[in-house]
Amino acid sequence: MSRKRKTYKRTIPPDPNFNSELVSKFVNVVMKKGKKGTAETIVYGALDLVAQKLKIADPIEIFEKAMNNVKPTIEVKPRRIGGATYQIPVDVPSNRRIALAIRWLLGSARARSEKTMKEKLAAELIAASNKEGAAIKKKEDTHKMAEANKAFASYMW
Repeated sequence: MSRKRKTYKRTIPPDPNFNSELVSKFVNVVMKKGKKGTAETIVYGALDLVAQKLKIADPIEIFEKAMNNVKPTIEVKPRRIGGATYQIPVDVPSNRRIALAIRWLLGSARARSEKTMKEKLAAELIAASNKEGAAIKKKEDTHKMAEANKAFASYMW
């Protein structure tokens, strides 16, 4: 955090195909080594596969449903109190919710066993929109951990 001046959040322009900022952020996280064209090919190809598999016209609805299903509402943060470290449940800010959901979706898609990244991502998006899959399990584990440590909520700063 800078001491000199206030920092401003940069705005991300929406993607050209679906006019969605969320898809644009997703493409940016998929991107490796600055290869945005490859990342766009992967994401748009996965969305086309979702549309083909589910026989729908607008795959963005499935994408947004999957993102909303994966977004966590509560997480734990470690806090050191008197020599002991407690896991304290805290609410997740909206921008971190989106970042965690994108990270979990991509991580679980990369761990899948399909052949191409397009197929992996499409399968994980469909699974997440149906409230199943590894990304949903990660969210549920986070919520369970926060629920288990609810007794330490009074230590919140």
